[in-house]
Amino acid sequence: MNAIVDGLKSNRFVGGQLRSFLPPLIAILILIAYFSFVNPLFLSASNAGNIGRQSSVLLMVSLAETAIILVGSIDLSIGALVTLSGILTALTVDYVGVVGAVAVGIAIGALVGLINGLVVTRLRVPSFLVTLGMLSILSGVANQISQGQSILFNNQMLLNIMNGSPFLYVPNVIWFAILATVVFTIIAFRTKLGRYLYALGGGELVASNAGVPVTAYKVLAFVICGGVCGLAGVMLTGQVGAGTPTAGSGLLLNAIAAVVMGGTALSGGVGGPHRTFLGVLVIAILTNGMDVTQVNSFTQDIVKGVVIILAVSLTIDRSKYAFIK
Repeated sequence: MNAIVDGLKSNRFVGGQLRSFLPPLIAILILIAYFSFVNPLFLSASNAGNIGRQSSVLLMVSLAETAIILVGSIDLSIGALVTLSGILTALTVDYVGVVGAVAVGIAIGALVGLINGLVVTRLRVPSFLVTLGMLSILSGVANQISQGQSILFNNQMLLNIMNGSPFLYVPNVIWFAILATVVFTIIAFRTKLGRYLYALGGGELVASNAGVPVTAYKVLAFVICGGVCGLAGVMLTGQVGAGTPTAGSGLLLNAIAAVVMGGTALSGGVGGPHRTFLGVLVIAILTNGMDVTQVNSFTQDIVKGVVIILAVSLTIDRSKYAFIK
């Protein structure tokens, strides 16, 4: 009897997982069909490579944001952090090498994440306000350092690593992003850290009563988010060959859209990196398709805004809110 009950539970779980994948998969198929009908060049191999390269950094940042959203918080500073990390990478890579530049990027990101996490947990300030302020700080620091100008570097190795494609003709940045997705998914479903992050998103009081060190793991989520965004800044700088003061300007909106489109609820505790991967595909295909079909940038912003509103309305867990404000 127990085996039968366990089997039924397993079937319901698998069925629920499959159903959760259907909306983004259907969206992907519809978008591919539409854009390829409007412009057959959309289905070309070169354009597929463009989608992969364009979405690699977005996937990294979206995975980082997923960790924060899973615990019921949000980080609005991710785009500005990518920009600052990219500028610092461009400034230091010629002196400390690729390994040193990667270390710098991850370190500055983790430090910013630590500050965000400590202010949120120790001073009990909402993450929205903390990271909104951090966004302004990081943007100011990035512009102060760069004086509003792109910063070039001469390290050819960083360019080769990020833009090379020695395996199956797929650019390395795509493999890096896929590897990050696999690592995040394993952490989410096979480690104590992952279980605790879901528990925090399900309810901090309940998690605390169950023995979860809420403050420590919430801070750790912000540190992970910051470190991954710092690495994303290194990747982006290596792709474009310079650190620019506007590098991460469009990442915040796209990352949040990708996370919620994939099915990770802004209320926390539901979703995960495997869903974010699909959400990034939706946003990347949508953005690239609008570019290929020559939709102007203003209309693109309107479409993405509508996508976010629809996705949030479909994924938010209203039972966690006594009032909708």
